[in-house]
Amino acid sequence: MIRLTMLTVTTALAVLPATADVFSDRVGETDLADPSITHAPEDGIVKLYGAGGPHTAFQKVADVWQQQTGNKVEIVAGPEAEWSADAQADADILWGTSEQSMTAFLLTYPAFDHAAVEPIYIRPAVIAVKAGNPKGIQGFDDLLAEDIAIVVTEGAGVYNTSGTGAWEDVAGRLGSLEDIVALRQNIVAYALGSGAGFQQFRDRDADAWITWPNWPLTHPDVLELVEIEKDRQIWRDVNVVISPDADPAAQDFLDFLVTAEAQELMATEGWRR
Repeated sequence: MIRLTMLTVTTALAVLPATADVFSDRVGETDLADPSITHAPEDGIVKLYGAGGPHTAFQKVADVWQQQTGNKVEIVAGPEAEWSADAQADADILWGTSEQSMTAFLLTYPAFDHAAVEPIYIRPAVIAVKAGNPKGIQGFDDLLAEDIAIVVTEGAGVYNTSGTGAWEDVAGRLGSLEDIVALRQNIVAYALGSGAGFQQFRDRDADAWITWPNWPLTHPDVLELVEIEKDRQIWRDVNVVISPDADPAAQDFLDFLVTAEAQELMATEGWRR
């Protein structure tokens, strides 16, 4: 049996904003929102905050929009703990790397309205392997071999990440408990976040990582993309929500983000509409 590794993180539990009636059945949790922070995003810069992954494609779109309009866009990505306080103060836009991720965000950022969340792109889970694919992995069934070491991204109930449950959804897609058991036996690390997943893939010299297309597409020197068979594919979206107090240009940027021109740029990293 391969020894499993769980990356740990110290965090408080996400909580219920008193104003979020849609979450009114979750009373009793502890609020991550800092009541001492005033949400005042209108400062002449369109600021987006969210988890790493979509940010590289968003930046491609932002570069074009800034050149065309002269407006400024600042994209802040990474683990939420690194930008949460800043986002509570000045975020014009939040993005979620899945629906469950955005739901978790909205418990911490009460200035944003769940009814304003808009799914804008979608992508499939994929298998990332070492560049050159030395193990010759062609699809899911190859992940069940005895000599395959797999990394998965998993929030584990303490970390907000798009990868939570993705590996289980892929493995269980055909209704086979045996597939979940077999895949689980080959998992060598449960990484708290995609950035941590990429690091664990390298540090543990793993053979495969169940992740999203943008990672192998933006790290071709390290990773190669292997598609998961269509009957096992799962898809998750990236979504956005705008602050009611956002800079006027923020909505213009969101409108541009789904134009045909922007779609071509997003598609270079696996995002589709």
